[in-house]
Amino acid sequence: MNLFKRSTHSLARLKRWPKIPLGLRLFLLYFILVILTTYLVSSTVMREIKPTVRQVTEETLVDMANLLAVMARDDLARGTLSQSHFTNVVNSYGSRQPNTKIWGVNKQGTNHRIYITDAAGIVVVDSWQQDIGKDFSQWNDVYLTLRGEYGARSTATAQDDPLSTVMHVAAPIIDNGNIIGSVTVAKPNRSVQPFINMSKYRVLSWLVVMSILALMVGALIAWRINGALYKLANYADKMGRGEKASKPRFRVFYEYSLLSDALEKMRNQLDGKRYVEHYVQTLTHELKSPLSAIKGASEILQSPLSTVKKQLFANNIESETVRMQQLIDKLLTLTKLEQLPELEQRKKVFVKPLFEAIKDSFIARTTTQNVQVVISCDPSSACLGDVFLIQQALYNIFDNALDFINEGGEIHIQVIQEPSYVQIYIDNTGPCIPDYALERITERFYSLPRANGKKSTGLGLNFVEQVVKLHKGQLNIKNTKNGVRVHINMPTP
Repeated sequence: MNLFKRSTHSLARLKRWPKIPLGLRLFLLYFILVILTTYLVSSTVMREIKPTVRQVTEETLVDMANLLAVMARDDLARGTLSQSHFTNVVNSYGSRQPNTKIWGVNKQGTNHRIYITDAAGIVVVDSWQQDIGKDFSQWNDVYLTLRGEYGARSTATAQDDPLSTVMHVAAPIIDNGNIIGSVTVAKPNRSVQPFINMSKYRVLSWLVVMSILALMVGALIAWRINGALYKLANYADKMGRGEKASKPRFRVFYEYSLLSDALEKMRNQLDGKRYVEHYVQTLTHELKSPLSAIKGASEILQSPLSTVKKQLFANNIESETVRMQQLIDKLLTLTKLEQLPELEQRKKVFVKPLFEAIKDSFIARTTTQNVQVVISCDPSSACLGDVFLIQQALYNIFDNALDFINEGGEIHIQVIQEPSYVQIYIDNTGPCIPDYALERITERFYSLPRANGKKSTGLGLNFVEQVVKLHKGQLNIKNTKNGVRVHINMPTP
């Protein structure tokens, strides 16, 4: 029991943890990898720059020492090296001041020191002219070279300063196969330190720049991944609520496109199943009333009746048949409309010709009811969408208005063109919609009783709502002082 309680408490704590988006989690992992890679690469490169530069320097000193050994051989063999032209050149080299700038580093003097010893290790030539006559036979560069080995040493001039070391590389002076002396070329490591520092700075700068660029690319990819997931989640959520939703498209992450297609396919399959179940139940329920009326009228017609009554029941059968036909036709149209996730084609639709055509189609009813229709619309006013669906929606609104308008009333149509939307206002005089019915007025099969006793399918305004949603517009129906106003907001081209 204690183990179970601990597991339950642990699970509860996990549920209380804040949810971190997948894109952010991927970016954090990527961030750690980039930082670790940058650190490892930079530390490795920084460690290798200094020894590499010194190895290159040593190789150069070897070549230089061997060149000078060849040049000094003849004079040293004759014993005239100290008074030779070669010695004068070496001494002159030691006093030169280049005063130049190499890769941003100022070079004020020569850094190389050259000294030559005889076979006993006694200094006979010194470019600094400070150790001539001294015994250097104990120094490794001279000692090993005179023994026929590779002579080199690194000596610090100050014990507490690691940069005070001087690299010495010697080469033997050989005459007739015998080592008669050595040439040492010395270079302080401090002279190459500015180049080492500059190389480290450049490498570190480039690593920082590349790391920042890599992190920016990683952040962009993580953001796109997170955005794609939110698109899919939003799409699935809208499908779950039964709203109109356009299938998200992905150009880079094609795997998400496969998932999006699968979601759409699943929605179509589920919607098809639900629609069949829902509309079979709805249609069965709605057809009960006219079928009962037809059955009752047919039974009564089988009994002896007067001609007037027979005509009355025959008219009743005909009107109920027409009602059933209208119900089936509108329900099929509405079903097809609801199945569309978005419009297949959109084009520029001029609004005024639609209202003029609708006004002409209702001329008989408006004349009979003495209804005046006023259209205030600029000929250039237009919206973007399907001309047939928009016309059918406006036709349903007009038909609904005539069902409730008072005799001698007025239907006023006003169209206001704006940059992004076209505003359509349809006002009719007559009774207001009861408060309890305002929220349900566009509900499928919901219908208010007409004054003339005419029965409605309850699908007209629901059809209008579906058309407006499909066009990504807005529909609002409200009461006014003198009647009812229908406000439609449709996008412009």
